[in-house]
Amino acid sequence: MTLEGTNTWLLRAPDADQVIVIDPGPLDEAHLRRIAEHGPVAQILITHRHFDHAEGAARLAELTRAPVRALDPSLVLGDEGLAEGDVVAAAGVELRVLATPGHTSDSLCFVLEDAVLTGDTVLGRGTTVIAHPDGRLIDYLGSLRRLAELPDGLAVLPGHGPELADAGTVAREYLAHREQRLEQVRKALRELGPDAGPRQVVELVYADVDQVLWPAAESSVRAQLDYLRQTG
Repeated sequence: MTLEGTNTWLLRAPDADQVIVIDPGPLDEAHLRRIAEHGPVAQILITHRHFDHAEGAARLAELTRAPVRALDPSLVLGDEGLAEGDVVAAAGVELRVLATPGHTSDSLCFVLEDAVLTGDTVLGRGTTVIAHPDGRLIDYLGSLRRLAELPDGLAVLPGHGPELADAGTVAREYLAHREQRLEQVRKALRELGPDAGPRQVVELVYADVDQVLWPAAESSVRAQLDYLRQTG
């Protein structure tokens, strides 16, 4: 589910002493101490509430005395939260907060001059699970459209997997993939009946996918069914 693990990003200008930490990851003491060694840490920012991104934030705050900022108020420590349009300026860099709900309701992306940190909204490999019911497909499609409108040439620094060359291109590919999956689900409902459950749809639509991934696929199918039953 996390590919090679969660990417923790450290940002600072070449001449800066401080660093901004994005997604410290799970509660892994050795990892968190390695992050702290690159300090002093100015701020700890969280892309979304899932434990593999946010669980270690409070401990890192203890180690570094840095504030934790997120959209979810339960994660905020020692400073104000984050919201759409906020600008974070620290460690010689400036990033703009972009609200991108869908994977979760509190998902954020952080836009730099030459890159965008996407958390789980866009992955370095594969596609994103919609964590229904907190995540909603209708929101996710809107978030992808926002990313598709970003200036050309912004690299993707994802929460999992390798970096990608262009956020707009990847977002448009994601949108095409989602539309393809929605059409497959529509076709499955025509075959199975309009009241078919998520598992039935997964077994039909994801027959060519390793069954170890079916629980994740089922979450996304729940979101797809909810979307189709809302929008027709």
